Amino acid sequence: MAEEHADIKQAVKVYKALGEPTRLKIALLLTEERNLCCSDIAGKLESVAGSTLSHHLKQLTDSGLLHLRKDGTYIYYSVNREMAQKYAPYLLA
Repeated sequence: MAEEHADIKQAVKVYKALGEPTRLKIALLLTEERNLCCSDIAGKLESVAGSTLSHHLKQLTDSGLLHLRKDGTYIYYSVNREMAQKYAPYLLA
């Protein structure tokens, strides 16, 4: 029962994160191109301010949908495919 409750909580986090159009675009972009840093993502989206993009990336990371990897001062993002497969298989289609 506790595991089921945890799954429901996780699903809500994922769906809430993907419920915002910009975050969905970011997630879809990162399924196509792995290990992008914030400036790379901003360049591909063009219409998102840096601080707003950081907020969106934090929401997606906190939901478990994104992995991040730090390399010096850069942070690289990629989709957590296991989480996407379980809660949002649409992203991987």
